[in-house]
Amino acid sequence: MLEAAKQQDFDSVKTNNNSNSSSNHDESHHRHHQGQSASSSAETVSPSANPSSPVKVEVLEEGSTKSSSYDLAHFEPVRILNNNSTHKSVSLLGHFANLSRDDLAIVVLEKTAFTEAQLRNTTSSESESKNSPTTTAEEAAGERRSIFSAKSHLRTEFINDIYGNFLCVTDPEVNQLKVTIVYPATEKHISKYSAHARYLVEETADDYQSVTLPHLEQEQLSLEWLYNILEHRKEKDRIVYEDPSDKVGFILLPDLKWDGKTLEQLYLLALVRPKGIKSLRDLTAAHLPLLRNIKEGGTKAIKERYGIDSDHLRVYLHYQPSFYHLHVHFTYLKHDPPGIHCEKSHLLTTIIENLELVPDYYQRVTLSCVLGENDKLYAKLKAAKEVKQDAEDQPKAKRTKIE
Repeated sequence: MLEAAKQQDFDSVKTNNNSNSSSNHDESHHRHHQGQSASSSAETVSPSANPSSPVKVEVLEEGSTKSSSYDLAHFEPVRILNNNSTHKSVSLLGHFANLSRDDLAIVVLEKTAFTEAQLRNTTSSESESKNSPTTTAEEAAGERRSIFSAKSHLRTEFINDIYGNFLCVTDPEVNQLKVTIVYPATEKHISKYSAHARYLVEETADDYQSVTLPHLEQEQLSLEWLYNILEHRKEKDRIVYEDPSDKVGFILLPDLKWDGKTLEQLYLLALVRPKGIKSLRDLTAAHLPLLRNIKEGGTKAIKERYGIDSDHLRVYLHYQPSFYHLHVHFTYLKHDPPGIHCEKSHLLTTIIENLELVPDYYQRVTLSCVLGENDKLYAKLKAAKEVKQDAEDQPKAKRTKIE
């Protein structure tokens, strides 16, 4: 009966889910291990070359020989949380039957981007590889993993004159999925990865002080994963650049949504070393040295590591962010990741100029933000605005009497 109920729930949500929502993609690095101990240094998996073998995600403990294994063959979906056709991703809620039927798990499947190697013709690639004295056997094998190879097969949809539509079945090595797992998942994680109606909210400075800030103090998820990075307990090998200064320092590392290889999708995060700076709202002119250092140091490090100039980078902050420790996003202009639109992102150069003109600009200004209908903050801000509107709508004499 339980299995039948699960399948019925899964099928019904599959039919009715919102395929256009991107709520689980809004914030780049709201880590999948948010709210729990950050124990993993690997979140993605390459499917086995043998399509019939189970796909596994290894989660390794740094500095330890122990490892735990997630086997997708044992994952039992309960329902679809979000199916995003734009970003070619789906978030599923379920259980790992081999681990626990009591603990929920979220599995996010996302199609990876094409790489230049996959788009080469294997014949010419193999010829070049054989003629190159510096090509290793591993590199030569990698060159042959192409969409344009004998392992790819076309299935005809239709052909009309010079136009044809086909489905292509390719080598599994060039048709991989990025897999993110949240386990065990809490209600907050389920809400984060679910599709919801979203609303544009105008948050005044008074709203922030009276509603948003108290909410953050009550609802903030654990930042232990972030402190693990800043203190080199986790992900030390992923650091691209680091400034150790306690006042203006930061760590730059790839965002989880980037594979670290496909330059067209470059996406890095700068995590500031000073603690206590929650978001854009906390910034004042006193933080200008920190912000300038992030802009200059981050763009220089990306140029040296990846060869991308600063005028090809989009450097910005989110408001509202999904975790409240100041961080800055660095993305390639060629790439359009979630959260880059005007209602969400604020360019770092604009932030710096605003603070140079008005030292407490972000303590005074009204800021727009997008919140989901099930977000507790949205409910609180909406209620506060309704109370305020009711008070303003009351006749003046009645207000005086009440007071």
